[in-house]
Amino acid sequence: MLIECKNDQEKVAMGLLSYLPDFKNLDNLKDEIQLNKNSPEFRLYLYRAENPNFIGVIGTQNDEHFVVIRYLSLAPDYRQPKYEAKAVCELAGSNPQKKVTAVPEYVYLTKYLPKTKNHD
Repeated sequence: MLIECKNDQEKVAMGLLSYLPDFKNLDNLKDEIQLNKNSPEFRLYLYRAENPNFIGVIGTQNDEHFVVIRYLSLAPDYRQPKYEAKAVCELAGSNPQKKVTAVPEYVYLTKYLPKTKNHD
């Protein structure tokens, strides 16, 4: 299940983001959280699989026609293609009128998108 991050879930998001090299620095991590709180075009989603805990976070940049995946971070025990695929497919499913794509570092995630007019 993919849900948009709320204020009371920031610490969970920060923990998951800290697995990414860019966010090992606490100042960068705090700046990213603030960016997602203060700018409506940037969104942070928490991902939960079969268990009750959140296992991942996806950061996106959105406009009228596109959702761009900026990063995906999964907890170490869940760094498997099946969890990447589920999270990306849920993101696409929650944005059916938009084309989902990714920044160059994460463009490999687009292989998990359903083949539709918006995603091929």
